[in-house]
Amino acid sequence: MVSTSNLAGRDSAVVIIEDDLARDELTRSAVSWGAIFVGALAAAAVTVILVVLGTGLGLTMVSPWAGMGASAATVGVSALIWVVVVQWLSSGLGGFLAGRLRTKLIRLHTHEVFFRDTAHGFAAWSLATVAGAVLFALATAHGVGGAARGAADAAAIASASAPPAAGMRGPGGPQDYFVDLLLRTTNPVVEVSKLDTRAETKRILERSTQDGTITLAPEDRTYIAQMVAARTASTQADAETRVDQIVTQLNEAEQKARAAADEARKRAAQLAIVTALSMVIGAFIAAAAAALGGRARDDQEIFFRR
Repeated sequence: MVSTSNLAGRDSAVVIIEDDLARDELTRSAVSWGAIFVGALAAAAVTVILVVLGTGLGLTMVSPWAGMGASAATVGVSALIWVVVVQWLSSGLGGFLAGRLRTKLIRLHTHEVFFRDTAHGFAAWSLATVAGAVLFALATAHGVGGAARGAADAAAIASASAPPAAGMRGPGGPQDYFVDLLLRTTNPVVEVSKLDTRAETKRILERSTQDGTITLAPEDRTYIAQMVAARTASTQADAETRVDQIVTQLNEAEQKARAAADEARKRAAQLAIVTALSMVIGAFIAAAAAALGGRARDDQEIFFRR
């Protein structure tokens, strides 16, 4: 039978132990970096796996043969959906692990435990996102730098091996058009090489381009038609018709290029907006999954105490 003195001593020991636990919890950091790193690493690993899987699925949808495979719109929408799926799944797993592995302090209010669990899930998502952004930026910078160096080397080799063309030596400038205008003749191809006429025609077209549209002045149109007639042995009227047709084709090609660039801009904007929204929702999912992980941790503690 246990004596009263022994009971009193046991009660004192319990009080001392509880005081030690309280003092230890007060001095312990509220952040479990180990749980955060594990959650971020898991999220990054799942992201890599799903991105590789999505790439494989995307390659099965396209085909180099005309009329085969999915359309560009279908592939684009599928890519957007997959970006959302990747973000949400990786965020959920990383947040759950961060909350489940977080060290719980037993002398805390339930609301504080919930807040710290969700904060750890958000921290794991943030770490994985920042690390992924840094790696992507480094890879992009390395690829762009390599492409730029390759292009510069190719240009240097080409300029060193090819002799300068007649009429194109040295850097050009805005005054070249006026020099051509000063030396313009009624018989523009007499003792003038083909390269000179091509270069002069290009300068006229560049000078006549305003806001991406070529609008030839009457005297420039007549002069170019004279060069075309002399080169092709056609009449002046036929040459002028040919000039008008080519200018129309150039303007149409410019409009198509602008339309394609505008469409690409819209697609890029949609991708950026959807990615940003999915990342915000991913952060919420990570925090909610961390709360679920914390609840699972607490349920296990209650089970073992029983």
